[in-house]
Amino acid sequence: MPDYPQCALRMARFKGTDKTEFLDSRQLHGHAFQLLDEAVHFIMRHIPVAGRVEPGKLERQDTPLYPPLALREALVNALCHRDYTIPGGAVNVGIYDDRLEITSSGLLPAGITVADLKRKHVSVPRNPLIAGVFYRRGLIEQWGRGTEKIVDWCVAAGQPEPEFEEQAGAVVVRFRPSGYHPPLRIGHNLTDRQRQVLLILSDGKERRFQEIYAQLENPPTDRTVRQDLNLLRQVGLVEGSGRGAGARWRLVAPETAGIRKNKEE
Repeated sequence: MPDYPQCALRMARFKGTDKTEFLDSRQLHGHAFQLLDEAVHFIMRHIPVAGRVEPGKLERQDTPLYPPLALREALVNALCHRDYTIPGGAVNVGIYDDRLEITSSGLLPAGITVADLKRKHVSVPRNPLIAGVFYRRGLIEQWGRGTEKIVDWCVAAGQPEPEFEEQAGAVVVRFRPSGYHPPLRIGHNLTDRQRQVLLILSDGKERRFQEIYAQLENPPTDRTVRQDLNLLRQVGLVEGSGRGAGARWRLVAPETAGIRKNKEE
């Protein structure tokens, strides 16, 4: 069997928004097309998919959290342009509660800046033989437009533009979702019901307990839901004001939330 010591792919689905703990992790070696397929399958297995039924259609329409074409293009770029001379280098896929990152070893070619990646720029393929094979396979339509297309696909899907940066000797493409997506873990592992409470409050409106309770699917006892709200307040995700039946709850804005993590983290 052929050996590909420099063709490494590392993938992880992390709990929360940092690398403290992961839910799934894989590392493998193989040729570029194998790595591309494995990365796509791993991502699609771990990112949320929203389903809806459109008028006039019998089948449900599934929409992944991030546009698949943009993700595939970012993976192709990482495989084509990473620096294979770096010992221990790899293409890395990190999936977090609030973002997805694709990282490739090596900095941008001389003369190309991060800002250039979102506009027309000269193509400087680091690995022309690999890029040529991807081109002939139809995975690259036109050299030099890959990063522009990633931006276009994200915008067309109603998502924020991806972020490009150079970081610690590598190039990072970062995708963020539009709207609010409750975390899986902030200090504690959040249950599906606790995440549902966060979604109910995600429109920014204050709500009384009974309003929240009425929107829950298959709600447990009042006491259990009140315990959920108190835990979410303890970790800095919600705030409460007032007392008794008149108390109101609201979501803490993600960018201003003072998240208090447990000491054991």
